[in-house]
Amino acid sequence: MSQVVILAEKPDQGRKLAAPFPSVKKEGYLEIKPCQVFPDGAKITWAIGHLVELKNPDEYKDEWKKWRFETLPIIPDHFSYKVSKGKAKQFKIVKELLKEADEIIIGTDPAREGENIARLLIMMAGAEKKSVKRLWTSSLTENAIMKGFTELYDGSKTIHLYHEAQARQISDWLVGLNASRLYTLHLQKKGIRDVFSVGRVQTPVLKLIYDRQKEIENFKPEPFFELQAAFEVSAGNYTGKLKGRFKSPEELFSAVGPEIVKGKTLYEATVKSAETAEKRVPPPKLHSLSTLQAKLNKQRKMSPSGVLKTAQSLYEKGYISYPRTDSQYITEEEFGYIKARIGQYQETLSLSCTPARLSPSKRFVDAKRVSDHYAIVPTEKRVTQAAYNSFSGEQKAVYEEVIKTALGMFMEDYVYDETTILTSIGKNDFISKGRTMKKPGWKTLYQKETDSPEEKADLQMLPKVAAGEPAKAEIGVKDGMTQPPKPYTQGQLITLMKTAGKHVEDKEMREALNSTEGLGTEATRSGIIDTLLMRKFIEVKKNEVFVTPKGEVLCEAVDGTLLSKPEMTAKWEVYLKGIGSGEKSKEVFIETAKKFCYTLISQAGESMEKLEVAIPPQQETRAAICACPACQKGSIMDRKTFYGCTEYKSGCKQTFPKKLLGKSISAAQIKTLCQKGKTNKLKGFKGKKPFDASLVLKDGKIEFSFE
Repeated sequence: MSQVVILAEKPDQGRKLAAPFPSVKKEGYLEIKPCQVFPDGAKITWAIGHLVELKNPDEYKDEWKKWRFETLPIIPDHFSYKVSKGKAKQFKIVKELLKEADEIIIGTDPAREGENIARLLIMMAGAEKKSVKRLWTSSLTENAIMKGFTELYDGSKTIHLYHEAQARQISDWLVGLNASRLYTLHLQKKGIRDVFSVGRVQTPVLKLIYDRQKEIENFKPEPFFELQAAFEVSAGNYTGKLKGRFKSPEELFSAVGPEIVKGKTLYEATVKSAETAEKRVPPPKLHSLSTLQAKLNKQRKMSPSGVLKTAQSLYEKGYISYPRTDSQYITEEEFGYIKARIGQYQETLSLSCTPARLSPSKRFVDAKRVSDHYAIVPTEKRVTQAAYNSFSGEQKAVYEEVIKTALGMFMEDYVYDETTILTSIGKNDFISKGRTMKKPGWKTLYQKETDSPEEKADLQMLPKVAAGEPAKAEIGVKDGMTQPPKPYTQGQLITLMKTAGKHVEDKEMREALNSTEGLGTEATRSGIIDTLLMRKFIEVKKNEVFVTPKGEVLCEAVDGTLLSKPEMTAKWEVYLKGIGSGEKSKEVFIETAKKFCYTLISQAGESMEKLEVAIPPQQETRAAICACPACQKGSIMDRKTFYGCTEYKSGCKQTFPKKLLGKSISAAQIKTLCQKGKTNKLKGFKGKKPFDASLVLKDGKIEFSFE
């Protein structure tokens, strides 16, 4: 009998992979009974995300625990992994199953990180020499899973993705760890007591946001003046505008000549021309993850990480295809099953639209433009009305958008007539534009969505006019101020990362960034925004992104270095892609990252000497809670995750938790505890049963008092 073990990424995914087969639940795995696909049966087990991770610096050497200039750069002789905290139980189950296996099938997410999760488990279990096959499917419907298991790849076909992931993981560990310690230590020398996380992708993204913010701050508004006119003809009224903006009324009236005089408002005019052209707008393209995130952030203010999380949940339920895709195309196979289910999708969303074309268009269907994954589309799995009603609001929003782009493939173009009228007052031509809808086409799917400002501006209803027709005109000067660029929204940040090549001057690097789809990957971009938020480098207000004082300090510190520019990521991503395709070497890449760490240290030392930074306001105003009851010299301060003494460097170890048995402890309660030795009775501690108690300070430790 041949023992087959299938590795999934999460328990839910494991259950999905087992769904087409008769199976029995066991501790940490599912056992598939003998069947046509698995004559001797199989066992499906799973990671819980990452069961294995790189070791911390101090797990290599004790001296690497403290943050000191003398220990930099930290570069282990070899890189080792450990079982992630709290995941030893599941790892033990996976390890035992892999050791018993004759054949291993990798069934994790079909991408770089999915490959990494599985291969690390195989390596840590000592099962590297066993036969490995790869399940590769962009859908988790039962039909797609059955098909995938009958068309398994040989493991050698995807192992390069593991090498790519390893190169990325190790090099990001090296650069992130060394750069974070380096800049934190330098900034601490300048009086800023905070930790500064620095990363190969997150820091250039932060710098792009910072540059936009500085552009807004340094913007100098200037007045402008425009000449507008309201025209009256026999068939009705319309408005027009003279082309061009002017810095003053005097400049405006000088430009228009003697035909138009300052102070006079009524004029005789003539229709110079009236032209109408038919315009066609094809249906929107299918979505990649980035375009889906940008669209839903713009329309519904959903955060990019929220869109990814929601799309992943729908994928795991089998309702949409794999979401972490950078493609906006499908093959004829997906087109075929979507075409067969047009009515089904309409019924789910209560949509009424008539398909106009049933043959595939290159705008959507192009196998040559589908590599690992196709666009995000609905699967064959029917979503009943009851199932749809059970969706969360976010799930409905994501599923609806995916369905609408899929149905759009079969809809006619949106067709409208655009009319342009030129009306003359002397030599001055006033332009009037309007549009008249002829066929709504695919727009019938999006009736609830509002038009863009540009479209609204073109919606003027124009009367029928003929060249040479006289008109009466009433003119007026419109004044205004030039406006600064707006802060980025979260959705625009996703697009910015994808199109970062536009911000690079060097042609070769710009092409490199464009060829790799910019900064980060489809799977990591929302995580980068979340990291910047978590590290308090940026904040989001009403969906707009702003750099915090802490973020500004870091941007000024790295300004001019490779860490602040998209160029470095361009080089890395091009090389990483080469590793993934088997053309480049993982080892060479990691060695380059090591050399970069040495370069970084010398460059940072030089640039930081010249840097003058202001201490962020929150650090200047942060007040002591009370005197330290232990050393009597220092003060107890809020340390973000705990309360601690300012004399910790001199050896005072007095700390207090911010949370105790499920209850948050406030600064005021810590002050009372330190000054009086005891708090009032506090409610809501969670032991075996909830209880109330006072806190008592005894020998620097907190104890409960029930008196």
